[in-house]
Amino acid sequence: MIGTVINTIAIVIGSLIGVFVGNKLPEDLRNSLMRVLGLVVVLIGFSMALKTKDVIILVFSILLGTAIGEVIGIERALENFGTRVERRFEGTKFAEGFVSSTLLFCVGSMAIIGPIQEGLTGDFSLLLTKSMLDGISSIALASTLGIGVLFSFIPVLLYQGFFTVLAWVSLGFVQESVINELTAVGGLLIVAIGIKLMGVADLKPGNMLPSLVLSPIFMSVALLLQG
Repeated sequence: MIGTVINTIAIVIGSLIGVFVGNKLPEDLRNSLMRVLGLVVVLIGFSMALKTKDVIILVFSILLGTAIGEVIGIERALENFGTRVERRFEGTKFAEGFVSSTLLFCVGSMAIIGPIQEGLTGDFSLLLTKSMLDGISSIALASTLGIGVLFSFIPVLLYQGFFTVLAWVSLGFVQESVINELTAVGGLLIVAIGIKLMGVADLKPGNMLPSLVLSPIFMSVALLLQG
C-alpha cells in the first residue's frame, strides 16, 4: 500500500498549501501542470498496454467492455451520483470540501487500476502519478473549499487500500498471463485518462471499466482451451 500512502500524503500536503497559499497560485499554472501530468499518464498507460501478449483479447475486452459501459451509462451514473451528493451538502463548506474532493479522488479509473496494479505487481508508479494529480487538485479545491478537502485522505486510504489488498490476496490464484492482460487493458484506460487530462478528446474512461472484468475472463477461457 506504499502508493496509496504516498497518495494520501500528497492530498494532505496539497490541501495545506491550498488553505494557506493556494489562492495566490495562477490558474494558468495549475492548468499547465495538469496537462503535463496528463502526458505522463499517457506514457505510463502505453507502457502498461505493451505488456499484452494477445492483442485480440485486448481489443475484444476494450470494445465489448466499452459497449457495456456505454449501454449501462457508468460515466453518467458516476457524474449524477457526484452531483446529488454535492447538492446535499451545499452550503456547508467543510462537508462540501470533503465530499467534492473525495468524489474527485475516488470516483475514477485510476483510483481502481492503480491499487490493483500495486497489489498484483508491486509497481506503484501509476499511484505516484495520481498522487501528483491529486496534490495539484487539492491545492485548487482547498483554496476555495477549505480544510474539509484535507480529510478526504481517509476515504482515499480505505478505498484504494481495499483494492490493493484484494488484488494481493488474489495473486496466488491468478496466472501471470492473466495479470499481464489485465494490466494491458488497464493501461489503455489510463491512456484514455491522460488524453482527457490534456484536453485532446473527451473520452469516457468510466464507461471502459467493464473491460477490467472481461479481460481476465477471456484470458482464463483461452488458457483452458489451450490446456
